[in-house]
Amino acid sequence: MSEYTNTFTVTEEYEGERLDKVLHALTGEQSRSYLKTLIKDGRALLNGTPAKPSARLSEGDRIDLTIPEQVMPQILPENIPLDILYEDDDVLVVNKPRGMVVHPAPGHYTGTLVNAVMYHCRGSLSGINGVLRPGIVHRIDRDTTGSVIVCKNDAAHQSIAAQLKEHSILRRYFAIVYDNLSEDEIVIDKPLGRDPKERKKMAVRPDGKRAVTHCSVLERFGKYTYVTCRLETGRTHQIRVHMASIHHPLLGDEVYGGKRTSPFHTNGQCLHAGILGFVHPRTGAYIETEAPLPADFKDILERLRAGAG
Repeated sequence: MSEYTNTFTVTEEYEGERLDKVLHALTGEQSRSYLKTLIKDGRALLNGTPAKPSARLSEGDRIDLTIPEQVMPQILPENIPLDILYEDDDVLVVNKPRGMVVHPAPGHYTGTLVNAVMYHCRGSLSGINGVLRPGIVHRIDRDTTGSVIVCKNDAAHQSIAAQLKEHSILRRYFAIVYDNLSEDEIVIDKPLGRDPKERKKMAVRPDGKRAVTHCSVLERFGKYTYVTCRLETGRTHQIRVHMASIHHPLLGDEVYGGKRTSPFHTNGQCLHAGILGFVHPRTGAYIETEAPLPADFKDILERLRAGAG
């Protein structure tokens, strides 16, 4: 990719905000630390003049941000242990731990699930999604735990991708949300799209893509509810945004949970992709896997059952 320049005009909503914070919200794809480096290198001009990352903006200001040419890093296999739930010559289902990124992206070119499966599968992965995402047909968030299916060849990839598109793959998540969910069953049918103010976030938007989550209560604890969520569609951050939209954000979700606090230390949102069911791309048999809840999730449940919180 060659060097290119983006030009932004500051709107009223960003009046008085820092330059680095606003650029982070407007670009969406660049980390704030990387943007600070660009600003300090003079690649961000505020009304035609180099500025500091802390510069405060006014409505009508012009920002010219120049992104340098980026060299594609080499993605290497890494001997990272995998918790394998199912494997054959076509597919691999892995229980992803909290904190692991699914595929390489700026700032995360090592230690990802892709690095691990490249080593485990010895190069036997589908190539449909390119060198950064070999074998990856869907993903879950970095701090979400649980089941991810990896395809070992293009035929398997095409089959699983088709099942995802027609919403026939069973994806059941487990979550702990704030407050008492009064209904035993609820269907959240709200379209999702990029948040217009913060491009890394998603939001309920009338012009967004259709998103449907089926939520069922498993246990109630007064200030918290243990639920299971079945995805009918699979939009980015779908469960997190949907639950927050009905005023029951996920415990530990620092992005969509607002300023809520709890006595529990979570290291991220309490969301686990527990059950994954699909039709095998070669045999046509139905395969269903279940990833056990991670230890920290189980510990919080046990404390809630004992009356904590």
